[in-house]
Amino acid sequence: MLGVRALFGIGLLVTSRGGSVLTHTGACTLISENIYRKDLTQRPACTMANTIKYLGQEEAQHIDEELFNEYSFSVDQLMELAGLSCATAVSKGYPVQSLPKTPPRVLVICGPGNNGGDGLVCARHLKLFGYEPSVLYPKRPNKPLFQNLTTQCEKMDISFLTEMPEADVIDEAYNLAIDAIFGFSFKGAVREPFGEILYQLKKITVPIASIDIPSGWDVENGSPDGIQPDMLISLTAPKKASHHLKDAITFWEDDSFLLHLKRSMS
Repeated sequence: MLGVRALFGIGLLVTSRGGSVLTHTGACTLISENIYRKDLTQRPACTMANTIKYLGQEEAQHIDEELFNEYSFSVDQLMELAGLSCATAVSKGYPVQSLPKTPPRVLVICGPGNNGGDGLVCARHLKLFGYEPSVLYPKRPNKPLFQNLTTQCEKMDISFLTEMPEADVIDEAYNLAIDAIFGFSFKGAVREPFGEILYQLKKITVPIASIDIPSGWDVENGSPDGIQPDMLISLTAPKKASHHLKDAITFWEDDSFLLHLKRSMS
């Protein structure tokens, strides 16, 4: 079983179908143009990516347990690091100045578990980065951690939606949707209201950035009929499902980001 020591130094990993990413290490160098350009060309894959371990569901759960039990990380500590990393990844992949709509609205959709907590932290940091996030948080746990994260967003004047907008409304009002619904512990059928939420996400044309796993996917086998994110932000290490992303090209960035840049779907 893969342990934490084998993964230290990997940090945050990102999978994206767009451009607008800056990389600058000896492992791989890329300066690309606006994320919304449709003329991306194939670039050579960085050899560093060949050393990355892809995790199964049990391995990912084991690493979390090791971080909590042996390394004495707390849930809120890891959640803060994850959410900040996700906001940083979004800001690199979709810089404020590159967004076609003003103001730079972003829709963050949060699920009932830790993945949703990552999304709340991500929304807070995106606000500090100059974005205008709105949060959909339909199933809120009755736990102080998640209540505090919600309060922090509210105190920063981040709006909370009462229902999922229709796909055409999202396309008109937002530049990007962030999928923070289900993480690597997800199993079984998708229950409402998240079935309808994922249905709307499958219809939108603005980019989707998924945190750790595209929501609704099998963690190891993917889901050909599920949502197809434009960016996948893998935390700790990519999960096996990321093999099922289409047209992936891999880069190593800043010694802490792995970028699978997906060729434009024009």
